Amino acid sequence: MALKKAKLQQSRLYDVIVVGAGMVGAAFACLLARSNTNLSIALLEARETAAFDPQQFDPRVAALTEKSRSLLNSCGAWDSIAAQRISAYAAMQVWDAEGTGEIRFDCQDVQQPNLGHIVENSLVVESLLAEVGKLDNIDFICPVSVAKYNQSDSQVSVELSSGETLAASLLVAADGGNSSIREQFKFATREWDYGHSAIVTTVQTESVHQQTAWQRFMPTGPLALLPLDKQGDHHRCSLVWSQESDEAERLMALNDDAFCAELGYASEYCLGEILAVDKRYAIPLRQRHAKDYVVERVALLGDAAHTIHPLAGQGVNLGFADVKALVEVLCAEAVRGNDLGSLMTLNKYQRLRKPENLATMAAMEGFKRLFAADNVAVRLLRNMGLSKVNQIQPLKNEIIKQVMGL
Repeated sequence: MALKKAKLQQSRLYDVIVVGAGMVGAAFACLLARSNTNLSIALLEARETAAFDPQQFDPRVAALTEKSRSLLNSCGAWDSIAAQRISAYAAMQVWDAEGTGEIRFDCQDVQQPNLGHIVENSLVVESLLAEVGKLDNIDFICPVSVAKYNQSDSQVSVELSSGETLAASLLVAADGGNSSIREQFKFATREWDYGHSAIVTTVQTESVHQQTAWQRFMPTGPLALLPLDKQGDHHRCSLVWSQESDEAERLMALNDDAFCAELGYASEYCLGEILAVDKRYAIPLRQRHAKDYVVERVALLGDAAHTIHPLAGQGVNLGFADVKALVEVLCAEAVRGNDLGSLMTLNKYQRLRKPENLATMAAMEGFKRLFAADNVAVRLLRNMGLSKVNQIQPLKNEIIKQVMGL
């Protein structure tokens, strides 16, 4: 994919500098540039982006809600994504490994065509950057490394390793969970290791997935099989299997046949035998939340501000919600002629996003602890609760709407 990249001058002034051109950073730059404010934006990325490969599945996928799909549509990227490969899922089947409790969510119950879409990360990024390349008010600079950040009362500057300097009213950190900007500007965080790793890959199943996301909760962690669609072939799923670190290491060391056998057993053969598996990756899991998302001239976005357990696939959806909120705040302040990087401006973004992110993180942590509990009474109540909720359609419908972002 050919991308427009900026030819840097020795020093250049922008309205906003964005560091990180992953899904969240690229979506933010694109959405802000497409607003009617005509703000100038520099989008920086340290590494050459991986191209989407239509011949095989990316092991990293996102379970996009309708709100996230709508945001990508506003960026101009959704049509390109949909034309290449998306996997809509119509139902979600969740069950407890330690009993008979289960719950099923179906899009038909809320008169919707689907519950969401499984989309490969590389395809989202490639489509967003294609839109970035069409926008005259974005300079996409890649690959580039940052040597130093400097902050003053009126602006923040970025010194690149090549010697060029960029300056702006606002610096946006979309540089991921290990954000160097968060460290540079001394944002305090609350964080801890789960002692788990998520094994991610693509598998081929004996039975078709029925456009259903399958999720089994075990004491050692959740196992999710997310439906993929390759030209009408419904025998492939994206696997996200959270396991205690030692067990994850053991599973990673198995050959493919042995791993498929263990996965089939762990999934209770909900899709029959696991016939094949692509290359596996193990990702250590860590919970992290910045106590503040903003300081004067700097805002954290997406994983730079918060990372959560992947059991409900909500991480990127929270990041896209951050994008929408920050763009709305900046556009409103730009129209009024206000300083985009002032703490007064940035606190409006923080007030919009921090409560929702904290609530989602608390809910995910509660789910994790609930299903990890080994107490007989807790297991009994957990199973009774799942089965009872499954029988109360109005309550299920409200949960569906929350999951979909409606």
